[in-house]
Amino acid sequence: MSETISASKPSPDLTPEAQTGICPVCGRTSGNALIDLSLIETDLRVLIENNLPGVQSSAVCLQCLELFNRAKRQIDSHAAVFAQTSFVLPTPLRMNADERFIGRDVTIAFLDSGFYAHPDLTLPVNRIVAYHSIFDSTDDPTSLETTDVSSWHGMMTSVVAAGNGYLSDGFYRGLAPESNLVLVKIGNARHIPDDDIDRGLQWVLKHREEYGIQIVNISAGGDFEKSYLTSALCQTVERAVSEGLIVVCAVGNAGLEPGHPVLPPANSPAAISVGGLDDQNSIDRAKRGMYRSSYGPTIDGLQKPEVIAPSIWVAAPILPHTPTADAALLYSELDAAADEKLPSIIEAHKGVDEDLDEASALRVPLLRQLITIKLREGSVISRYYKYVDGTSFASPIVASTIACMLEANTKLTPQQVKRILIDTAERVAGIEVERQGWGVVSPGRAVEVARSRHSGQPLDPGRMDCLKTQRGPR
Repeated sequence: MSETISASKPSPDLTPEAQTGICPVCGRTSGNALIDLSLIETDLRVLIENNLPGVQSSAVCLQCLELFNRAKRQIDSHAAVFAQTSFVLPTPLRMNADERFIGRDVTIAFLDSGFYAHPDLTLPVNRIVAYHSIFDSTDDPTSLETTDVSSWHGMMTSVVAAGNGYLSDGFYRGLAPESNLVLVKIGNARHIPDDDIDRGLQWVLKHREEYGIQIVNISAGGDFEKSYLTSALCQTVERAVSEGLIVVCAVGNAGLEPGHPVLPPANSPAAISVGGLDDQNSIDRAKRGMYRSSYGPTIDGLQKPEVIAPSIWVAAPILPHTPTADAALLYSELDAAADEKLPSIIEAHKGVDEDLDEASALRVPLLRQLITIKLREGSVISRYYKYVDGTSFASPIVASTIACMLEANTKLTPQQVKRILIDTAERVAGIEVERQGWGVVSPGRAVEVARSRHSGQPLDPGRMDCLKTQRGPR
């Protein structure tokens, strides 16, 4: 019985009858035996044949087989995600936000590894009102103009929340594109310890009145699980909230690990801790599922997260003047170019991508296939944006929702804000409460309730019951 080469593991050992020489698919000379198409599993063989109009072939080289194998993996992983549209949906659309409220006159502080003054934050008006690094300048020479490896994470979290989409003509903007920002650098490596997060939050507390800070977003996890009662960082969070700051924390991405731990500061009782939703890049509520985010109960028995927000397929900026930016520019330019222009574009960008350098002479269908693969493997949306994942990006979506709530009602307390977010959240069907908390944040409903509130008055139960009956697909 002959064996079939699967899409997941092509093998040159399974091609005893295949001929050697020039591959009829790509035209390259193969140093190895060609792979007989009859030995390839049906789905992969059909993909190869459908993408080669006018080419009659009974065998392919290993390079072609691997190219189409990569393409099939992309189709399998992205087909459902791009079923409704070929592009990543902007956050306001997928969250059904009330676009009349955009965070005007509200200031959000971001604590993160580093930052960059991205045009979506600085043009046409610079909304960054302050930048501070907790590190001595002699030890940390980076700035808002430095494209350091530590700059990309904070740049992305801040733009996801408050970017105005300047480089996308307003399309990829956050929920609070007119809010102001205070950027606090608390790290220069992948891991950020509790003490450094604490130092950054202490600085915010000290300068909150000076810069009018109302919300703090912390897309960073600390050292290890511990009780909030013995964690200095958690105690600072508790004090910050008691003094009127709204602290929003990402719970982390350890949902598939044993114990799925929620680390400080997200385990703080007073924090609004945010887990991850996978909405499949869709506005269809029926497609909602969970991201691999951490969840409680915490070491103190607390339910975390309180709410969830999109943690995957989130549009975010690419750090300029980096190899990633160079690659995104090349892929986007090739994707938009006429067929006859492809070889010259690749030559003009020689050295950016080795695979493309070697593939410039391929037939157009194969080259187009490779370009699509590169776009998907690099998560590239355009030359300026890519899609990202992690609860680091769910947290700023919630922070920006709160900015819109405060624009609607400046008198809301941190406790009222948390209550409104919880009461207006939408449950994801079939998902345990432990993982999703009270459900997906609903910016439009949260703003509506915020507008109806007056400081010090309790929530109107009748009003909330009316809102709850509206939950579900729309």
